[in-house]
Amino acid sequence: MSKSKGPKTIGILTAGGDCPGINAAIRGVGKTAIVKYGMKVIGISDGFTGLITKDYIELTESHLSGILTLGGTILGTSREKPFKADGKKKNENAKPLLIKEHYEQLGLDCLVCIGGNGTMKNAFMLSENGLNVVGIPKTIDNDVWGTDMTFGFDSAVNIATEAVDRLHSTANSHKRIMVIEVMGHNAGWLALYSGMAGGGDVILIPEIPHDEDIIMKYLKKRADNNKPYSIVVVAEGVSIPAGEVSAGRYLAKRIKEVTDLETRETVLGYVQRGGSPSPMDRVLASRFGAAAANLIAGNNFGKMVAHRNGEITSVKLSDVAGKTKLVETDDPMVKQAREMGTCFGVC
Repeated sequence: MSKSKGPKTIGILTAGGDCPGINAAIRGVGKTAIVKYGMKVIGISDGFTGLITKDYIELTESHLSGILTLGGTILGTSREKPFKADGKKKNENAKPLLIKEHYEQLGLDCLVCIGGNGTMKNAFMLSENGLNVVGIPKTIDNDVWGTDMTFGFDSAVNIATEAVDRLHSTANSHKRIMVIEVMGHNAGWLALYSGMAGGGDVILIPEIPHDEDIIMKYLKKRADNNKPYSIVVVAEGVSIPAGEVSAGRYLAKRIKEVTDLETRETVLGYVQRGGSPSPMDRVLASRFGAAAANLIAGNNFGKMVAHRNGEITSVKLSDVAGKTKLVETDDPMVKQAREMGTCFGVC
């Protein structure tokens, strides 16, 4: 759906949960589009909601100045799912139709969607509806299929690892078991990496079902062997009994009940998603943004930029939509951690 013969007009939106590096990606797209290609750049407010309500602003170089290091997103975000049925059959296609109508009214040649799994699925569905779309993957969970790394992940690992480091001090001082819960509903990448980086004794992730008895025996054995404290890193999405609201709190309670060892829990929560992006995320987001602008200039639509084998490339949105990149049980990181004595709650 390319309309103009001259410089292109592109839209950018950020959808789903916030994470460090989004503004760096916006800047990467915008500056490359404007400086290299002379394109007009439209910033869509609040994710797909802004396309439904036609809420936008033209982004100039001055808007993109000074945002590289900022957390959050200057465009705002939302979890609007335009293709989700609202229960009123006659209105089920209203939002996608509005998006397409406003896309055309704004004279867009392409829409850049910055987001995670849900955003990439919506981006693909919009491309199926005739819009030119390019996706940029972001999430602290690192679970977008088709890319080795998403921006936001490195920053979150740094934050979680610093928290684990600090808990080592208090755990050793008080001879306690410290349980730290990090984000990750379905994918355990953040728990795995921060647990490895922080020297976690136990790492629990959703992809590897754990046995509580194995965990309790492991922790009790450490105590019996005069190891005065232990660190347990757990992803929020690990399996716990119905009615329990927090994996970290539940495990801390059970450890105390079964082992009689003094135990405390820390739930990091949204602090993992906030703040300034790490240098690595600033670079990756900037590279993703520039790559997206280059795809648009080459009329190469229906793609998601990706980081694979150390290179910036692209994959088809049709290959990404509806998939999640999970930790495999035989992942080299898991194998290495187990070889060093880390417990994953399995034999």
